[in-house]
Amino acid sequence: MIVVRFKVKCKPDKADELRTALQSVVGPSRKVQGAMHFDIGRDITDPNSFIATEVFTERAALERQEALAEVQKVIALLPNVLAGDPEATIYNVSSSEPWG
Repeated sequence: MIVVRFKVKCKPDKADELRTALQSVVGPSRKVQGAMHFDIGRDITDPNSFIATEVFTERAALERQEALAEVQKVIALLPNVLAGDPEATIYNVSSSEPWG
């Protein structure tokens, strides 16, 4: 299983533009074969920061998601809207269990 955490901080005047672009990614990403979970939210302490948490069954599923046209549009948009470098970490998880 692959877990991706991706966080970006955008320029304050670009937050709505980035939110709209990220919103268009969610539906298609959730439909990718091998996508288990796909969520994007705002940092509750910083409305200009967005965090994506993505869970895939395998690396190939992540690659399929990254190839989506909606994702490519966001990638092309990032240089114009970001206030700093993105944070991205990919975790290779060998097991998981429900919490609680």
